[in-house]
Amino acid sequence: MLKEVTATRYITPLREGGSLPGLVEGDDYGTYVLKFTGAGQGRKTLVAEVVCGELARRLGFRMPRLVTVELDPVLGLGEPEQQVQDLLRGSGGTNLGMDFLSGALGFDPLAFAVSPEEAGRIVWFDALVNNVDRSWRNPNLLVHHGDLWLIDHGATMIWQHNWPSVAASAARPYDAADHALGGFGPDVRAAAAELAPRVTEDLLAEVTAEIPDVWLTAEPGFDTPDDLRRTYARPLLDRAAVIHERITGIEGAK
Repeated sequence: MLKEVTATRYITPLREGGSLPGLVEGDDYGTYVLKFTGAGQGRKTLVAEVVCGELARRLGFRMPRLVTVELDPVLGLGEPEQQVQDLLRGSGGTNLGMDFLSGALGFDPLAFAVSPEEAGRIVWFDALVNNVDRSWRNPNLLVHHGDLWLIDHGATMIWQHNWPSVAASAARPYDAADHALGGFGPDVRAAAAELAPRVTEDLLAEVTAEIPDVWLTAEPGFDTPDDLRRTYARPLLDRAAVIHERITGIEGAK
């Protein structure tokens, strides 16, 4: 399971994301970017962050470490901004944190070159999880110590918002026309040959086991959290073998 941390200090809101993540200090003296259950799509966004982040890590991508963060809403009482107070008040309990990469810079395609191999691996992964939020407008990539890091996977696996149509939704192609790395000649086929065989039922069971039970309870149509975990894994397992053939919008992709 993900490491459990208790928030001891709310430092500041971060304005880059639409869901208003915040910077917090934990009882382990670590500093974390906190994603709140009370923001946006709530716990489903956090589930997507865990599934995609932990899957990416196991496939060899650089991802900030994820932890669960227990939040006492009292930490927000001294915040001068009402929006922040409301967010903290509505997010008591288990939230999601990711290691804060001090000194990291946002990815700029004009300043940082990416090899076709690395671009292909990231495009393939985004196609697998149907990441619609890795565009040139908002890359959700960081450069840290000269390496490219993946962040922010809340806008993935959109099929989780309508389970009855999950099969049809998960079978759709992936449009990479606006992908932040589309201009680097991504070698998607090489990425598929390397990564697809590694996306197994056992690996996905390991990944979905990281989702806290509290984010999986009371989901209509599912009796237990494990039932829902298996449903999260199924579309990813099905897509892994074929998604490289369904990526559209990248000229010259190999």
